[in-house]
Amino acid sequence: LPEPVVEPTEAPAPTTNKKMVALTYDDGPNPIHTNAILDILEKYDARATFFDLGSLVEKYPDVVKREDALGCEVASHSWDHKNFNKISDSEILADIKKTEAVFQNILGQSPSGFRPPYGNCDDHVKTLIPMPIYLWSVDTLDWKSRNADAIMNEVTKIGDLDGKVILLHGIYSSTAEATARLVPYLQEAG
Repeated sequence: LPEPVVEPTEAPAPTTNKKMVALTYDDGPNPIHTNAILDILEKYDARATFFDLGSLVEKYPDVVKREDALGCEVASHSWDHKNFNKISDSEILADIKKTEAVFQNILGQSPSGFRPPYGNCDDHVKTLIPMPIYLWSVDTLDWKSRNADAIMNEVTKIGDLDGKVILLHGIYSSTAEATARLVPYLQEAG
């Protein structure tokens, strides 16, 4: 079994003095909303990490290929968003294997990392995950509010975002709308 992984809640320390923040999008890809987010990232020459569901990678391969082609990181969010703390070891291992196979088939590479659905990944589950595990430090609650103003408020109330990992979901129009404001906001903040 792989060694347990300590999941970072802050972005890795930058190698320069430049401020850094990680935009991360879960639960996609979605042909409409993820593509809208990718349009914004492309416009501003920005990158993000997409924690995609294997079942949707299989369904929308062109969106995932675009994420990768734009230089974004493409990682796993499981096959279909089951709570890994509530399923058996064999179900977890089957999920990881099936998801990795579709990533290999579509992108020719394994997922770069893993974000557990709901952030649920107890110490035992961690021993079963053969890749880095990533959580977040800023929850925009976009899944709850579905409102671009509320999403922006969750981010801006934090203050200094240097080194933070921002959780968003690539499946809502409100998140795409917020991204259109968030990316230039972050770039203006350095």
